[in-house]
Amino acid sequence: MSTFFTERHAVSPSQAGTFDTGGLRQHFLIDDLFAQGEISLTYTHYDRMVVGGAVPGTDPLPLGAIKPAGTESFLDRRELIAVNIGGEGRVRAGDETFTLGTRDMIYVGRGASVSFVSTDAANPAKFYLVSAPAHATHPTTHIRIEDAKRVDLGSSDTCNERSIFQFTNAVKTCQLVVGMTTLAPGSIWNTMPAHIHSRRMEAYLYFDMDEDQRVIHLMGEPKQTRHLIVANQQAVLSPPWSIHSGAGTASYTFIWAMAGDNVDYTDVEPVQPGDIL
Repeated sequence: MSTFFTERHAVSPSQAGTFDTGGLRQHFLIDDLFAQGEISLTYTHYDRMVVGGAVPGTDPLPLGAIKPAGTESFLDRRELIAVNIGGEGRVRAGDETFTLGTRDMIYVGRGASVSFVSTDAANPAKFYLVSAPAHATHPTTHIRIEDAKRVDLGSSDTCNERSIFQFTNAVKTCQLVVGMTTLAPGSIWNTMPAHIHSRRMEAYLYFDMDEDQRVIHLMGEPKQTRHLIVANQQAVLSPPWSIHSGAGTASYTFIWAMAGDNVDYTDVEPVQPGDIL
């Protein structure tokens, strides 16, 4: 068996307000995404989002079914996006095979079988996986980083100069909205001013960090904030009621993925810095 899973239940804001550091990390941090030769999945009860990682060798690594989904195959009633943050790799979806360089993405529609391969075992691909329930089948599509919609925001004066790459602007999905944000050298802040979007949950994967660097990820209700210290290639689950923002000890990149009632990227409720406690 090469597909392993854990399960995370939904947490209310009043419950989260009572957690110590260990409790916050247990419920909201995913620190074991990428293991050589394995697919590691976390099934969440926030909009039934699945967050995971796959690190294949040069033999195919198939995406297997997991019990919480209740289906014979993983994508029987789901859609999937895989973003490669490692060396070159290939994704086989149904009868098609796609080659993904670093920072390329593939959308796989409902019903397909999927497997992963690295081109070079010494420099393996690392596929970050997000999946949500799907009510329709949309075409499998390969989106290269240069094909994504790019939006440049922020400034060096506020330490948040960054480029946002919106992957799912170029592909039709049922409910997944996924993109990547890269901070310029010298910039450390992401998503400030903060916001919440009560109709969608979100997951963040932080990467492109030196092993001794960290991101301080802010979460919680605007008037009752908490934080997580996040290392390279770790992910954070962000409930619909929580802000999600962060500052790093150096620049970094993160992948954001949302699922919920709509796919409107701008459907957010802003929270200004002066309204955060």
